Amino acid sequence: MQRRPLYACAKRTFDLLASGLGLVLASPFLLAAAVAVKLDSSGPVFFKQERMGRSFRAFRIYKFRTMVADAPKRGGQITFGADPRITRVGRVLRKTKLDELPQLINVVRGDMSLVGPRPEVPRYVEMFRDDYAHVLAVRPGLTDPASVKYRDEAEQLAVAEDPEREYAERILPDKIAMARQYIAEATFWGDVGILLKTFVRIAR
Repeated sequence: MQRRPLYACAKRTFDLLASGLGLVLASPFLLAAAVAVKLDSSGPVFFKQERMGRSFRAFRIYKFRTMVADAPKRGGQITFGADPRITRVGRVLRKTKLDELPQLINVVRGDMSLVGPRPEVPRYVEMFRDDYAHVLAVRPGLTDPASVKYRDEAEQLAVAEDPEREYAERILPDKIAMARQYIAEATFWGDVGILLKTFVRIAR
């Protein structure tokens, strides 16, 4: 019973130290990515989108913009395959996951953790609200076991007959099940292991 408060304290301390250090060490990459995004296409450097956080509190997630500025008007919230809305620089950022580096700011702010269920847009959370009442008992994260499994999610959706339906009826329920299992079994060293698996998967 006493392990959970200790785990939560260690997790938040690690989040602050690691994300703060990460922002400092990654600053050259952040600057280079910001310049590349700005030179490649018109529009803001950052993409901000509402996601659902712990206890159903909405927050703005930060990413480098990888699509044209008016992308929401040209299509849905799911991107897959050779989506024409993705910019040239955006494809590189997505492939390397560098587009998600600004989410370290969300970790410092307390919106997110380094490891935890990936935050979803309100639309999908409402579709599975009962499940998310459990999932959103914790901070969402930059990565989790589902992130490792679905590293190539865009490619999987690209070959689906109906990508939106594939995501809502097959992929998302699986992600939710994995999130619930993660929450039930989470430990500090388990989180470190998930981070290492994520880095190895990206490197490959």
